[in-house]
Parts: sequence; C-alpha cells; structure tokens
Amino acid sequence: MAFLTRALAFSRVVPFAAHHLPRPMSAMAAAPFSSSGAALAEERGQAVAAAQAVLAKANAVCFDVDSTVITEEGIDVLAEHCGAGAKVAEMTASAMGGSMKFEDALAARLELIQPSRHDVAACLAVHPFALSPGLEGLVQALQARGTAVYLVSGGFRLMIDPVATRLGVPLENVYANTILFDDAGNYAGFDAAEFTSRDGGKPRTVAHLKAAHGYSHVVMVGDGATDMQAKGPGAADAFVGFGGVVVRSAVAAGADWFVHDFEAMTAIVQQGSK
Repeated sequence: MAFLTRALAFSRVVPFAAHHLPRPMSAMAAAPFSSSGAALAEERGQAVAAAQAVLAKANAVCFDVDSTVITEEGIDVLAEHCGAGAKVAEMTASAMGGSMKFEDALAARLELIQPSRHDVAACLAVHPFALSPGLEGLVQALQARGTAVYLVSGGFRLMIDPVATRLGVPLENVYANTILFDDAGNYAGFDAAEFTSRDGGKPRTVAHLKAAHGYSHVVMVGDGATDMQAKGPGAADAFVGFGGVVVRSAVAAGADWFVHDFEAMTAIVQQGSK
C-alpha cells in the first residue's frame, strides 16, 4: 500500500514532465493553467495514476512490437529489402495513424512486397532488429515477479519469433500475422484467421487472453492507434502509449499514460514485486 501511495503521488508529476509529454510541447501545455486547464491536468493525472496502479499488479502485459519492442517497423524493413520501401512506408504510416483500415493496409503492403520465404530469411540475416533501450530490463522485471508477457503485433511471426526468443518470451505468447507460401516458398497470401490480421485484432487478442487465462489486470503497451484500441470492456485495463521511437499525436493524447522510455514502468514493476 505504501508503494501504491508513492506511485499515485509520482503520477501527478508525470503529466507535467517534458520527458513524458509529446515533443514539442504545445503552446497550450506551456501556458499557465486556466481553471479548465487545471481540471484537464487533474483528469490526466488520475488516468496516469490508474494506469500505474494496474501495472503495479498486472497479471499480463501485452507489447506491440514494431516501434515499441524494436526500434523499426518490421514490414518497412522487409519492404526495403524487397525493393518496395517508399510506398509501403507510406501505407504503414496511414495504418498506424488510424487513417486506413489495418486489414486493407496489410493486404496492400504484402501485395506490393510479395515476400518469399527466402526474402524473409535473407532480410533477417542482414538486418537483425534492435530492441528499444530499456525494454529487455522491463520484460525481465515483469517475468521475475511472475507477470506473463505477450507480443501482440500486426507484423509477421517469422520476423517476430526471433525477437521473442531473445527476450525469453515463449513463442506461444506471440500473437502476430502468418505469411503463407506455396511449395516453392513464394508468397501466397496471409492467414486471415489470425486475430491481428484485421482492424480490432488487438482488443480481440487481449479479450481472448483474459478469457483463456483469467487475467484480471492487463496492460497494453504500444505506439499506434491499433494498440490504443486494445483498451476497453473485456480487454486491456490500461493503455500505455510509447513514444520512444515515434510520437503519434493521437496516441499521445489518448493514452492513459504516455512515456518516452521504459524506466518509470520498470521502477513500478520492481517496487511492486518487493
């Protein structure tokens, strides 16, 4: 209880620290508070405190992968390797910003890339993904206290499984998209039955995990609009927006708690396990 009191007190400071606000700060954020501004700040502080309280006792934490667990968008890296980089990157930005239905963006990007099994393997061989700073320590802290860690991504299993292995996350805890290949290893579509192959897939994934495992407190962490969708009745109990790789204004505004690194999250997890 003493820790929770400290966490709640700390949370009232977080929204006003530049480290935890979208950069650059808006004129409104920099101006003296009006009465309505003070009320908004108090509401924001309460949302941060609630998210921190959920994290302190979370049964499970679900991480987006691209631009959250890793410092790049995996599909953009694959597209660049296959010679379709610029157009695919544009579609990725639309999908992550929420201006294009995810399933439409996924299908269109894969049609442009046409990745073979060999293309995926060659891409990973020459371009292994870098983990976001501090992510590995956060995952270790969660696992040490018995919190289940999941990777929930609109990216591809073939590219995410090696990341999960590096983090010590069981492969059965990876929810991502499956590229289909023909007998010759050529691109043959993707598995539309995967939760994450269509819009709203992340809340469906979290709801499935809660129903299957009985989790009572689940946190979703991610940088995109599809990650923010994961919070809601029957799904994630808190959404932490991550801006350490890219800041998306809609996510920064809509997240319960918005961070630019994982240090504060790790501190809460470590304190909560004592």
